[in-house]
Amino acid sequence: MLVLFETAAGYAIFKVLDEKKLQQVDSLWKEFETPEKANKIVKLKHFEKFQDTTEALAAATALVEGKLSKNLKKVLKKIVAKEAHEQLAIHDAKLGGVIKEKLNLTCVHSPAVAELMRGIRNQMEGLITGLPPREFSAMSLGLAHSLSRYKLKFSPDKVDTMIVQAISLLDDLDKELNNYIMRSREWYGWHFPELGKIITDNLAYCKSVRKIGDRTNVVNTDLSDILPEEVEAEVKLAAEISMGTEVSEQDIRNILHLCDQVIEISEYRAQLYDYLKNRMMAIAPNLTVMVGELVGARLISHAGSLLNLAKHPASTVQILGAEKALFRALKTRRDTPKYGLIYHASLVGQTTAKNKGKISRMLAAKTSLAVRYDALGEDTNAEMGAENRAKLEARLRHLEERGIRRISGAGKALARADKYQHKRRRRKRRKSKRLRRKGL
Repeated sequence: MLVLFETAAGYAIFKVLDEKKLQQVDSLWKEFETPEKANKIVKLKHFEKFQDTTEALAAATALVEGKLSKNLKKVLKKIVAKEAHEQLAIHDAKLGGVIKEKLNLTCVHSPAVAELMRGIRNQMEGLITGLPPREFSAMSLGLAHSLSRYKLKFSPDKVDTMIVQAISLLDDLDKELNNYIMRSREWYGWHFPELGKIITDNLAYCKSVRKIGDRTNVVNTDLSDILPEEVEAEVKLAAEISMGTEVSEQDIRNILHLCDQVIEISEYRAQLYDYLKNRMMAIAPNLTVMVGELVGARLISHAGSLLNLAKHPASTVQILGAEKALFRALKTRRDTPKYGLIYHASLVGQTTAKNKGKISRMLAAKTSLAVRYDALGEDTNAEMGAENRAKLEARLRHLEERGIRRISGAGKALARADKYQHKRRRRKRRKSKRLRRKGL
C-alpha cells in the first residue's frame, strides 16, 4: 500500500512496509512513538518539493476544494501509476474520488488510514529526510499566511461585513446622540428652560443654542436660517421673560462644546445612512425594495451574512430578532410572536393591528425569495422586489377594505370566516345542543 501525505513543503509518497499493523487501529499510535519505530512501518518513496509559496498556495486551495492540482497529478502519474496494483491511502475521500476518476487508481480512506496519517504527521521530521525543521516551519507559516489572505480576498461574504458594521455603528450613533441631546437639553434648560418647549427638533435646538449662547444675546441674534419666522419671534419673546438661572461663561462654553458634538455626530450619521443606502442597493436591491434599507441591513446583521439569511426559511425570517419572545412563549405554552425585526418595515407599519400578523407572514415569504434572488442570482436589478411589493400592497388594500366577498346573490355581502374549532370541541357542542333540544 502507498500513502499520499500532503505537507506545506510538498507531496510525500510513503510505502507501507507492514500492512498487518494497520488492522490494529487502537494500538497503531504505539508504532509511531519514536522515529525508529515509524521507519519500520512506513518508508519514504518520493518527495516532491514545492518551488515557491505560489505553487504551495495553488496546491493547498485545490486540496481544500477537493480538486486535483497539476503538480499532484504529475506526481501520481510518475510514481503511483508505475505500481497500479497498489492501493493508495488518502486523507480526503472526496479527493480519492477525483483521483480514481482521472487516473483510475484504487484509493482507500478508513479509520486505520486516518490513524496512520496522524502517526506520520507526528514523526514527519524523522520520516522526510533532507528537509531542515527550520525551513519546514518557515514554509508552513508562509503557506498559512498566503492561504488566509486568499480566503479573505475571495470570500463571498466579505461585502456583507460592510453592511453589518455600518448598521451596528448607526445604532451606536443613535444611542450616543440620544444621550448627548438629553444632556444638552437638561443642561441648557437650567439657563433657558422655555427654549426646549418651543423648539422640538433636536438638531435645530442644538444649532440655536450654539448660535445664541447666553440668553441675553437672543435679541441681537438672527435665527432665520435655522427657525421659521414665527418660532424665532416666540424664542425672542420667551428670552425676555425667562425663569432660568444665570450661568457663568465657562458653563456656556461647555454647553456649546456639547452642542458642537451633537451637530457633528448628526452630520456623520446622515453621511453614514447615505453610505448604507448605497451599499444595500448595490448588494441586496430586492431586499431593500421589500423592507427598506434599515430593516434589510438589520436582518443581514442578525443572520451574519446575506448568504446565511438566504438559507433561512420564510418562517424564520418572519420572527428573526424575536428569539427571546419565541422561546419564552414555547416555555410557557403561550402564543408565539408573529413578527420580529420585520415589524419595522413600512408595509407592516401602515397596517391595522388586526392584519399585522397576516401582512408580516406574506412579507416574510416574499422577502425570503428576494434575499435568495440577491444572494444567488446573477442579475442585480430590483424588478422582482418591486413586482412583489406591488402585489403585497394590492393585497394589503384588499384586506383593509375587507374585500373578501361571498360569491352569491348580488355579491355585496361580506364573507364571514368561521372560527376554527377542534373536532372534539365541535362534538361536545353538538352533543350539548342535542341534549338541550331533548330538554335534558
